[in-house]
Amino acid sequence: MNDPEEQLRQLVKEACSHPPRSSGRQQSLTKIIRLTSGKLWRESSLYYQDALQQTWIYFCQNVCENTTAEPYNPDRGSVSTWLNSYLKRRLQDFYIDGQKQQARRVTNLFRSSRSGDISELVDPVENLAAAPDVPPILEEVKTWVEADRTGELRRLCIEGHPTVTAQMLILRRLPPETSWKALSAEIGLPVSTLSSFYQRKCLPCLRKFGESEGYL
Repeated sequence: MNDPEEQLRQLVKEACSHPPRSSGRQQSLTKIIRLTSGKLWRESSLYYQDALQQTWIYFCQNVCENTTAEPYNPDRGSVSTWLNSYLKRRLQDFYIDGQKQQARRVTNLFRSSRSGDISELVDPVENLAAAPDVPPILEEVKTWVEADRTGELRRLCIEGHPTVTAQMLILRRLPPETSWKALSAEIGLPVSTLSSFYQRKCLPCLRKFGESEGYL
């Protein structure tokens, strides 16, 4: 049998001829997974391995029976096409969820800048409910900081350390933020010095930008 897709279709039939969780079913599924792995969509995103794992679980649960969804139908396409469709949907779900989490953390950052409470920045609230439509706050803040059109963020720096600017610290503290401990080790300044400067100089700048954009 030279046609790989025909071979896969035959293996699916063979797998489904065995009872669920039987050794015969498991052996056939393992063969299908080995033959299909090289045909699946690949990318280097942080979510890929999780999405791939969910895809294989989905495959095992639904290739023969409709455990969680409609079972595989060979008349609608190949096994690899079926799995790639599911894999890409899961990747999209992970990406959207990741963007929402980052947006919530930036929103929390603005709340902290308004209250002046830096503790929320060190330990961000992770369990806030997602808004139906989360605006791209993170990208807007990052663009504003990087552009620094007035030059204010580059001018504000820790005394005696001209490279430790408000611009640099805000960028490093945007999600996924670098911890204060890691920044302290990298820069060679105490956490208290960095966090104090951030609270006194960086947070007011963030608050001003948030107010101008209607976030506060």
